[in-house]
Amino acid sequence: MNASQMLAAFREMASNKNLSDEDLYDLIRDGIMAALAKRYGPNVEAEIQISDAAGMQITVLKEVVAEVEDPSREISLEEARWDDPDFQVGDVLEIPVEFAEFGRNAVMAAKQRIIQRVREGERQKIRTEYADRVGELLSGEVQQAERGKLVVMLNKSRDADAIIPWKEQNPRERFRQGEPIRAVLKKVEETSKGPRLILSRADPLFVASLFKLEVPEIYQGIVEVKGIAREVGGRTKLAVASRDESIDPVGACVGLKGSRVQAVVSELGGERIDIVPWHPDPEVYARRALAPAKVAKVISDTDRGVITAIVDEDQLSLAIGRNGQNVRLASQLIGWQIDLYGSREWLERGADAALFGGGERDYEVVDFPLKELDELDASTLAALETAGYTTFFDIIDLERGDLLAIEGVVEAEADQLLHIIDDLTVVEDNTPAAEPTASEAELAETRELAAEILGVSVDELDGGDEAAGDEAADDEAVDEAVDDEAVDDEAVDDEAVDDEAAGVEAADADVTAAKASAEDEGGDEDRDNVA
Repeated sequence: MNASQMLAAFREMASNKNLSDEDLYDLIRDGIMAALAKRYGPNVEAEIQISDAAGMQITVLKEVVAEVEDPSREISLEEARWDDPDFQVGDVLEIPVEFAEFGRNAVMAAKQRIIQRVREGERQKIRTEYADRVGELLSGEVQQAERGKLVVMLNKSRDADAIIPWKEQNPRERFRQGEPIRAVLKKVEETSKGPRLILSRADPLFVASLFKLEVPEIYQGIVEVKGIAREVGGRTKLAVASRDESIDPVGACVGLKGSRVQAVVSELGGERIDIVPWHPDPEVYARRALAPAKVAKVISDTDRGVITAIVDEDQLSLAIGRNGQNVRLASQLIGWQIDLYGSREWLERGADAALFGGGERDYEVVDFPLKELDELDASTLAALETAGYTTFFDIIDLERGDLLAIEGVVEAEADQLLHIIDDLTVVEDNTPAAEPTASEAELAETRELAAEILGVSVDELDGGDEAAGDEAADDEAVDEAVDDEAVDDEAVDDEAVDDEAAGVEAADADVTAAKASAEDEGGDEDRDNVA
């Protein structure tokens, strides 16, 4: 093989490897140097010029010395003067070499060196290209399935070593050789054979990447994915927020007639997806995360990071989900522990006295930007922002004089601000009351809430109260009748006592009469005897 044929072969290889001419020439120079080292020695020095017109010109350089120590790069003065008698010690002898002079071993060394350099270049290119693309969606073709893992040939980097391990696959999916596949790049792993791309279809990032592909608002950064929790093959919960108030983040992800979310569900093999709007308040966020269940009440414990959620009995199974899946994913999504209770269980625990009018009322304490107040015009907002007041908590303690002192705020605007502050704040009265009483409105609200938890209407609840009142009245009437009967019995007993006393008196009278009669008879006898 001459130099022209070798250049043509290497140029064909370069076209398959996407190498430029300059990179190809560097590889050829490196390979020829390996061949020269095989022929002359490891420290050989040479000049190699490659061009399309002249082909390859190889020149070996050797230094003229008095005594040779390294034959690969030195030549004796005597040998140098065979070519030119004018050579002196320190001169450099140029020896032209034809490519045809290389033996088979030298050519094979050049070939191996070039192949090695090509592979190293490909590996470095893969490292550079994919090191910063973790989390991106990649597409390719299933090349083979071996021992549970899928070997993927990527569309843009067909020489890259890419696999999907068994634990990163969806157990409900099955792929065959030659089928197209999409997966997210999870990490770049270094092996003895070079970098290996670990792909995943089970990671939550895969769902986020699919929504980024299907939803232009997410790709443009208008809608942001705030959180995602997933159980592969079962269910996924996605929390989204919008940077533009005019765009609904949930509607943007669902799409017209559910077209966007259906495309993602189809890619996931029918996996269910819940899309909820993100909120900075953990209690509101927890309510939304437990969808589709409706939560009656939420109590948060910031110190322990625990959310207590109370739901109606008919919503309890929906809130728990299959094998606890719904509440488990909601807890992962918000990053808090969620303790879930049914309304009946919560009432039996007696833990929510304030729910029915007892205890203290909990008020929501959340700061928010002043620009969310629709009542304020742009000029007032601008004046407040210029003075450094941007949130509601910044102005909550300001008096009327303080507001008028702000440049650009007139009396009408100050009065409006004070009115807004009064409407949005609650002043607690710390004076101890002798006996707390509930107003009619509070009692009505309590009745409505109790009726909602018990699953009955307010009228039925009031009807039950009236029936209970009638039953109490009947019990009172029975008690009165019993008391009257007891009084009658007592009167009878008194009458019996009177009768017994009367009998005793009558008996005494009879005894007295008998004594008087006896005395009269004795007197008559005495008188007869005297006569």
